[in-house]
Amino acid sequence: MGTLNFIGGEKGGVGKSVVSRVLAQYFIDQERTFTGFDTDRSHASFRRFYADYASRVVVDSYEGLDLIVSGFEDNPAQSVIVDLAAQTAAPLSRWVKDSDLIALLQELGVSVNFWHVADAGKDSVDLLQRLIDTYGDLANYIVVKNMGRGSDFSLLEVSPELNYALGIGARVITLNQLHEASMRKIDRQNASFWGAINNKSGPDALGMLERQRVKTWLKSTYAALGELAL
Repeated sequence: MGTLNFIGGEKGGVGKSVVSRVLAQYFIDQERTFTGFDTDRSHASFRRFYADYASRVVVDSYEGLDLIVSGFEDNPAQSVIVDLAAQTAAPLSRWVKDSDLIALLQELGVSVNFWHVADAGKDSVDLLQRLIDTYGDLANYIVVKNMGRGSDFSLLEVSPELNYALGIGARVITLNQLHEASMRKIDRQNASFWGAINNKSGPDALGMLERQRVKTWLKSTYAALGELAL
């Protein structure tokens, strides 16, 4: 079964691109065929780190968005990762509904997954409800508690919004925080996580223990992703 993965959260700064990057690395290490798309017009973080896999797409153009799913016609078993910029929910939902996209992909055997990357604030709780109100039980939901954007997720955990999401089959995973200094070095290298682990030269190269911490972080993240049976 193929998967279409919209990595969102609607607000900026919650770590959507980090989730896109680690999911891409997971697929690479699992030797799974995938294509990536980056909707961010300014930072384009996903494309910076996974340029061989991700290309730009314009969300306010149906012709551009159509490119996201065009490959499923010939290869419905592939996976697609879409790194959604902040405030892209409205044009995306219009395109999905006008195209009857979810029903079409279900006919092809493609699962549609909306990833809600959350920080510890109330906005993320409210935006989760807005996401579910938009698509109902037609799609799958994966809520990501990003520990790099907060440590106390009690607002989310006790919320009726999350309880409702769980009632329609949503899954919740935790993305542990990667050591901040190591992440900064990786970002300055414009490197994939694999590249950062294997690069031992240059001013921003990770030290031996930093590389080990990244490996440990990837291992725990992969374990969480593995439970989703993507």
